[in-house]
This record gives sequence, structure tokens and C-alpha cells, in this order.
Amino acid sequence: MDKLTSIRVFLQVARSGSFSAAAQQLRISKAMASKHVSSLERQLGVRLFNRTTRHLSLTDTGLNYRDRVQGIMEELEETELSTAKLSAEPTGTLRIMAPTSFGSFHLTRAVAEYRRIYPRVSIDLIFASRTPDFINEGLDLAIQTGELKDSNLVARKLAQSRQVVCGAPDYLARHGIPERPADLERHNCLLFTPRSPAGVWTFSGPDGVYTQRVQGDVSANTGDALRIAAIEGCGLIQLPTYILGLDIKAGKLKVLLEQFEPPARPIYAIYLHRAYLSAKVSTFVEFLYQLYQPIPYWERWTGE
Repeated sequence: MDKLTSIRVFLQVARSGSFSAAAQQLRISKAMASKHVSSLERQLGVRLFNRTTRHLSLTDTGLNYRDRVQGIMEELEETELSTAKLSAEPTGTLRIMAPTSFGSFHLTRAVAEYRRIYPRVSIDLIFASRTPDFINEGLDLAIQTGELKDSNLVARKLAQSRQVVCGAPDYLARHGIPERPADLERHNCLLFTPRSPAGVWTFSGPDGVYTQRVQGDVSANTGDALRIAAIEGCGLIQLPTYILGLDIKAGKLKVLLEQFEPPARPIYAIYLHRAYLSAKVSTFVEFLYQLYQPIPYWERWTGE
């Protein structure tokens, strides 16, 4: 068996913790994955895994071997990928999952611009605010906001998004401008139910991040619905700038309590692994990175 392929299979088994999961991710049979690892063990003359009917773990030798070959294989794969990219034109269908609001406001626009450059790529967009299941949903790429939880995924940071409190000029003229988070108790606050179902907003102060209870008579599970309600003067909202930035720039909404803003949330492009990364994925991720750097357009109302 080809030794490089066997090493790749070994690394995937080590990452996945099972032959079944590794085989599924590599699109080979479980038996073939086992054969590759056994072949590698015979060539090295060592046992790389402790195997039982219920458990699989790396031996000390396996741990040492994994640590040594992982960096070498990543460099080799990146070299092969960069070489292949020189002659590979992106083609095929690119299946992407993104949060509903970010997808509607920004990803659709980016897709249109990307396809003017790469017309042979078809795009299949899935807008959902759930954890992406790359294998079962056949995803090539996902956009995720906030800190990442799955360390097995490869991530590239695309941008930062601030979380701001806003109100329409008409609402503020009628109800006044809050000077500190505690003042929100006297205001009608519109609630984004996926993030603050109990009426809790997050802020930063001298002692770090803290929460402020708020209440209001309008709630919704999409940011766009609350954005429209706020523009119509229904109350105050706390949402990401990628939802509100263009309305702030247009003067439809005014930013409040800027000195109490919580830490900005990162926006990532995530995918399964560097190995065999297709041109359609790599070019789209690079396109998004260039589009949103150094300051994303939804933040350019700040004058920074």
C-alpha cells in the first residue's frame, strides 16, 4: 500500500478516534482504513493503536509518531494543493451553510460577485442557525460566528463583528437616550430569542463582561425582523453590526452605550480538513477574506 496514503489514514483515525468515522470522512471502507493502519504498523515495526472491541487509543509510540508526521503531512499537502491550484479552475457545486441573518445580508451578495469571477461554480446555500454537520449534510463550507467548539475543524477568521445597542431617532426622541445599561430597565427592548430568550443582554465594564436584564413587548427569532421593528420605532435592540451596520450608516438607527459594548465576535469560514481541499472551497474562502478585510464594509460607518 502507498505509505503516504496510509499515513493520511492513520492521522484521520487519530483525529476521529475510530476507524468508522475516519473511513466515512475519507470516503473509504472501514476495512480499508484498518488495512492502511495495519500496513503502516508492519512497515514501522511498532503498534500505533491500542485496540479493543469498544475502545481505540494511541500508544505512546503512536502519539509520538502522530506529532512528528502531522506537521510534515500538512506542509506536504499544502505544497501539493498550491501546485494544483496553479492549473485548477474551480468547478462544481459549492454547498455552504451560514447563519440566517449573515447569509441573507452578506453571503448572497458575495456569491453573486464570486460567480462573476468563477462562473463554472454553482452555489447551494443553506441558511440555518445550527451546528453544521459536514458529513450528513454534504457541506463543503460553513460560516460561523462566535468562538469555535469543534477543534477538529479547520477555521479561517474572516472578520470581527461588534454587538451594539441601537434605537431609531424617533424612538429616542420620545423616550430619551440611555446613558448606562441599567437605564434599559426603563426602555422597551426588542428580544432576539435565539440569543436572549430570558431577556438578558451582555455588556463590558471595568470588571469585565456582565449581563443586564431587559424586557419588552416584541421578540423574534430572526435579526431582520427585529431590525425592521427597531427602525419603525418599536424599541431598542442589541444585535451584531453585520445586521445593523448599513442602517446605522443611513441614519435609520443610532448606536447607544458604545462604551459598554461586549467583546467583538469573530466570524469564521470552517471546513473539514486541509487535505484535498478543492479549488472551489479555497478560492471562495480567500474571496471572502479579501472582501471583508481590513475592516468589513458593515463597520465602515464608524469612521475608523
